[in-house]
Parts: sequence; structure tokens; C-alpha cells
Amino acid sequence: MMDSASEVPTKRIALGIAYNGTAYYGWQTQPNGQTVQDHLEAALRQFTTQATPTICAGRTDTGVHALAQIVHIETTAQRRTESWVRGLNALLPDSISVRWAQEVKPDFHARFSALSRSYVYILRNERIMSPHWVGRAGWDFHPLNVNAMQEAASLLAGTHDFSSFRSSQCQAASPVRTLELLQIEKQGAFIVFTLKANAFLHHMVRNIIGSLVYVGKGRYPIEWMQSLLHEKDRKFAAPTFMPDGLYLAQVTYPETFGLEQFNCFNIKQPLNSLIQA
Repeated sequence: MMDSASEVPTKRIALGIAYNGTAYYGWQTQPNGQTVQDHLEAALRQFTTQATPTICAGRTDTGVHALAQIVHIETTAQRRTESWVRGLNALLPDSISVRWAQEVKPDFHARFSALSRSYVYILRNERIMSPHWVGRAGWDFHPLNVNAMQEAASLLAGTHDFSSFRSSQCQAASPVRTLELLQIEKQGAFIVFTLKANAFLHHMVRNIIGSLVYVGKGRYPIEWMQSLLHEKDRKFAAPTFMPDGLYLAQVTYPETFGLEQFNCFNIKQPLNSLIQA
């Protein structure tokens, strides 16, 4: 692709972004409050001397984190691959970093080319919350029955109408999603949830977590999760769980785009992947 005015070739660049979302009003630019997109586009403008819009794989909410948000841009700026990483990181706050950069094919799209997305939710289950994990993990002090939560989670696997776990503000055309994986593991004081789907509805992960925690507390039986799928109504499910422990961990694409080399997330050991990120 050529820019007709300058005859400088336009490149499409994919960026892998990690961030601590505690201080931000989510990914997407909005009128009030700073966002991750605001900071990244400001850094891109300064680095390339061009206004550079970004397209992301998944628009995370206020307080939500990312290990591997994928972004694509189009630019005529000529930079070495490593320069994109080091140059942008020099202009970004410490809570946001570019982990890698790669020129991609013109038909690559960070959102629409994605095959699946994986999220991890980290829950501290202890009487007193550790100050070292405030903002980085959710918390519940009640004793939780992990076995019951695991059984309840198994009822959500597959392709379903997830209307009961969908925010009223969700703009998705369809509430049907395919949940490929919902894994729950207890590791010391942590309960780690790993979810993988073709795509997620607005607040879907946090609404599922909230309902599973209700089962873990014994407030509802395991079969309640099945009834929520049948109800297809948000009012019957638990309140949206806190954002603190939620991480966008992985986005997968067809191998033809050559991005699998950058995947450092181990879906079998999600907590280790988080700690080592």
C-alpha cells in the first residue's frame, strides 16, 4: 500500500501491549478519565510525528489489566522493529509497556482476525487481603468450595446464549459465544480462573466469576449455573465481580500471520505466567 501524497509505503504494525490497568478507565478513549489507548496514541504521535489511531483485540474495562493486548496500527514511519519497542516504552508510563512489535500483512486485523481470547482472573481467598495484591487480584474472605465451583464451571463450557452474564451496556449483535475453556485451580491463597472463548460479551468474565463465587460460598447449588443459561436474563445472576484480578492473557491468530512466536502465556500454569510477565 502506498501513500499517494508522499509515495512512502504504508506499513501495518502489530504491537503486543501489557499494562496494569488500576489507574485507567479501561482501554478505550473516553471524554472523562485517562485510558490506556490515550497514552499509547500520545506516545505513537510523539514517536512517529503522525496521528496514529490504534485498533485493539479486546477493549478492557476500568481497572482491568493485560498481559498481551494486541494492537495494530498503520503508519508511514520507517523504524526498525526494536525501535518501536524501545522508542515507545521511553514515552509511556511505567504501568504500560510494549512487549514486542512486528510488521504484519495488510489484511491483519487485531480484532477481527483473532481466533480466540483468553482471560485469567486471580482471586485471593484469605481472611485479610495482602496489601501487595491490592489492585492486582480480587478478594473474598469467605471459605470457598473450589470443587463445587469447578463442577458449576463445567456446565458453562460449549456454545451457549450467555445473556445472563451480559452487561446491559453490551453492544454485541449476538449473546451467543463458545466458551472453550473454564478452568479453576487453587494455588495456596489464590484461586485462579482461566477462560478461553472465541470472544466475550461486555462484563461476561466478571459476571461468571461472581456467580461461581456465589456457588463457592454455598449460596446457590451447582445446578444454578445451568439454570442461569436457561433464564437468559442478567437479573438472575450474581453481581459483577470486582475488576482488580482480571487479565487479558492471550489472543490467538491464524499461523499465517506469524505471531505465535510472541505467545508467552502458559494456559496450564496461568499464575506462573502472570508472575513472570
